[in-house]
Amino acid sequence: MEIIVNAFDTTTTPDLWADWLVRERFSGSATVEQALLASIERDVDRLLDQAQLRAGMTLLDVGSGDGTVPLRAIERIGAQLNVHMTDVSPRLLAHAQERARERNVASQCRFSLCGAQSLDAIADASVDAVTTRAVIGYLPEKAAVFREFFRVLKPGGRISLAETIRRDEAFETCSLRTLVEAAGDAPESRFFALLHRWKRTQFPDTEAEAARMPMTNFSERDLVSFAMQAGFADIHMEFHVDIGKSISDTWDSLLDSTPFPWAPTLRTCMDEHFSAEERQLFEQVMRSEVGQGQLRAASRMAWISATKPLARS
Repeated sequence: MEIIVNAFDTTTTPDLWADWLVRERFSGSATVEQALLASIERDVDRLLDQAQLRAGMTLLDVGSGDGTVPLRAIERIGAQLNVHMTDVSPRLLAHAQERARERNVASQCRFSLCGAQSLDAIADASVDAVTTRAVIGYLPEKAAVFREFFRVLKPGGRISLAETIRRDEAFETCSLRTLVEAAGDAPESRFFALLHRWKRTQFPDTEAEAARMPMTNFSERDLVSFAMQAGFADIHMEFHVDIGKSISDTWDSLLDSTPFPWAPTLRTCMDEHFSAEERQLFEQVMRSEVGQGQLRAASRMAWISATKPLARS
């Protein structure tokens, strides 16, 4: 097992991702953890289906986190698959290493501390497939990411990407702000004002801010454009929207939920930004929604696969 470290400066970057990925995204609820992991497992298998891996290949998984995608790839293909995992979190890379050891597949794995926008540890035309899941959306230079994927792939190699599209969530938060501002001090708008106060801790609430934030300033069609500009061929994109019951099925799990590392939980938001009276009002309405099973959640995911053209003779 080999670890490669590039010039990424871990001393000035809080390792928020490790805490969130390993623990905080589950809201302290076994039920939420079970439902989320089942959903992730389905996503991973779809991602690997698109990658079209075979024995003898090398898979590069970018933003590997806890190693779920590449370790599942080894399960599916076996001992003849090599995987290279990259991440910006040293703690997550160490965690993925430990998981590889536990599965006795460490000899098939390499690990590099680097970001997707500059895969310095990966040689040109050295891998057969590149996968990512929920990585590109957090990065400001998305076109550079696609260029790096193209660079490290062998001719004929494939990308298989799954990206959450959050633009609509920003637009919904902007609409909440407009609604609240138009209603003024009307009593019926009090709950929506509190809902907006919570949502703006997660998403921008103006179009200008949404256009500046990497997570909300792109659509699924932009990802297709980035792939085209990088030189990929045979590009296929599917955009899936799924709306259903929220996996936060109790008041406590909703209180402790957070969609990404830097967003405060609802519990923290209420403690720090709501008065006692506001907390009572908000809890009364939201508890009712959770208790009646009426709380809904939306997932918007873009699935993209493409091929690096074979070199012309």
